[in-house]
Amino acid sequence: MSTIYEKAGVGLDRGYEVIRRIKKYTKDTHRDGVIGDIGAFGGLFGLKALNISDPVLVSGTDGVGTKLILARDYNRHDTVGIDLVAMSVNDIITSGAEPLFFLDYIAVGKTDPNHIEAIIKGIHDGCLQGHCALIGGETAEMPDLYQNGYYDLAGFCVGIVERTKIITGDDVMVDDVIIALPSNGIHSNGYSLVRRIITEHPEIDLNQYDELLKEIPIDALMRPTKIYVKAILTLINQVNIKGIAHITGGGFDENIPRALKSNQGVDIDASKIMLPPIFTWLAQIGKLPRREMYQVFNMGVGMVVIVKQNDVLQSLKILNDMGEKAVVIGKVTSTPGVKITW
Repeated sequence: MSTIYEKAGVGLDRGYEVIRRIKKYTKDTHRDGVIGDIGAFGGLFGLKALNISDPVLVSGTDGVGTKLILARDYNRHDTVGIDLVAMSVNDIITSGAEPLFFLDYIAVGKTDPNHIEAIIKGIHDGCLQGHCALIGGETAEMPDLYQNGYYDLAGFCVGIVERTKIITGDDVMVDDVIIALPSNGIHSNGYSLVRRIITEHPEIDLNQYDELLKEIPIDALMRPTKIYVKAILTLINQVNIKGIAHITGGGFDENIPRALKSNQGVDIDASKIMLPPIFTWLAQIGKLPRREMYQVFNMGVGMVVIVKQNDVLQSLKILNDMGEKAVVIGKVTSTPGVKITW
């Protein structure tokens, strides 16, 4: 249908087609508490069914960043939706919260129903991994703000935790032990640096198999952020977790101290960490100082949990039984800051 709005660059029919396609992706993410279906002006969720005596809601919001530029350039739209969910659900579980529901916002220059469906399919997959319901979202077509082919993503997640079980880091003590849950690659942070390295080396074909990586570089670069919800919630139910940190932008130096008291620091033995090959690849190509990489990337650690010494073996068993390959990488100290040796 041709309209004046269409002549201004906004396609109503394309938007209707997107809505028709995405409805099938929301139904199987529903969980106890979801009320109604998508299409209303707001998503509804009831808390009564959760049987929590003193509930505290925990919210998180984030995007995917400049990784989206690689998604556009290499037509890889099917995994960035997982990244979008992961960045929020991984954040709220650091407080001990169980994710409840998720909403997305997709801003585009021109709606391509195939691309939008691929993104929503990824969001659907992320919600299943994060055990949260996809209860709504918004797609906005803005041709004067975004060039054709460009888009941005934002996500918003709400979780819940019993007030007495909130993890704050206030109980962390010197000599408590730091356990790392491995990442599967870069996740969704540091891509401005990644893209600069790639741009400075146009001779590298990201679609050509690389011997160091043992795969095609673009596959390694677009691997979605790992979601830790099930592993962390399982651990929380069996062990007294003192602190949790999601290793995102700012790497070790910015994120681990957020799980500590202000007068505490950590000693990290990086030799214990299984470093994904993508970081070695980036270091060699970009000639990156190793210590600085820990200030930018997750360097093989997606999440850390802090427990007392007596809980280490049980924690490792629980996590490793879930396939996490968790390892002890350090301890809490009385010296503020992050000390890393390798």
